[in-house]
Amino acid sequence: MKPETRKAWIEATRPRTLPASAAPVVAATAYAWYDGVLVWGAAILCLMFAILAQIASNMANDYFDYKKGGDSPDRVGPQRAVVSGLISPRAMLTATLVVLVAACCVGLGLVAYGGWQLIPVGAIIAVFAMAYSAGPFPLSRYGLGDVTVFIFFGLIAVNFTYYVQAGAFTMPVFLASVAQGVLAINILLVNNYRDMEEDAAANKRTTVVLFGRRFASIWYMLNGFIAVACTYHIWLSASYMAFFVPLIYLYLHIKTYAMLTQRTGSALNPILGRTAMNLLVFTLLLVATMVAVKLIL
Repeated sequence: MKPETRKAWIEATRPRTLPASAAPVVAATAYAWYDGVLVWGAAILCLMFAILAQIASNMANDYFDYKKGGDSPDRVGPQRAVVSGLISPRAMLTATLVVLVAACCVGLGLVAYGGWQLIPVGAIIAVFAMAYSAGPFPLSRYGLGDVTVFIFFGLIAVNFTYYVQAGAFTMPVFLASVAQGVLAINILLVNNYRDMEEDAAANKRTTVVLFGRRFASIWYMLNGFIAVACTYHIWLSASYMAFFVPLIYLYLHIKTYAMLTQRTGSALNPILGRTAMNLLVFTLLLVATMVAVKLIL
């Protein structure tokens, strides 16, 4: 395989966005540990499933955006593998289906922990991983990408990762899922903020196309504060760290927001990675606080 082809395959997975699938699993597992119900086998399978499902969705997005004319050779974002000619449409579609099947196989392993009722949940995730870009009503083209991200990278990822370990749902974990969901939306907002003109030309009606960049930037900023507010029960349990720890995240969030509003075009590409890393930092700070409360304070 040529180096440029290998690089194209790696880029097709969109590695800078993968913290969006890892972070909610890490957060939910931390809550399971905090509550004394951690099951490592289930947690590892959830992480594998989440990452594989997102990679399948990212590859499907590459393929179906090409088929529907959503990508062009002169796009401002990172060049897509199919439209660039480095990977054939057939090869990308085949790889997408292989990764999706692998995700489903991993997901079946979770039945041993959470019961057969998880199968419909896994099937819905698999369907929506494709429906985000494919089918007669691709969600990403009709202003529903943000809702989809919130549900699947927030509510479902966190609550069901906790459920397969604890066998129950709790309000603190639900609030944490809201936090993870709104921060995952921020990753999509940056992508759509950068591509607004290109998406509008391709009749892709993202929320940024519908409501403008000003709306998107305000939404981006608010999401960071919503995430901190939703996890107040953890920050406030850490006594002297109660105000210090979330401020670390908010500093990074506000700094990234400032960069978002000051840049245009391809200069926004690094902001996508920074936003994903901010989500990971938020999650790790949350985990560190839980560890400190449980073992030190």
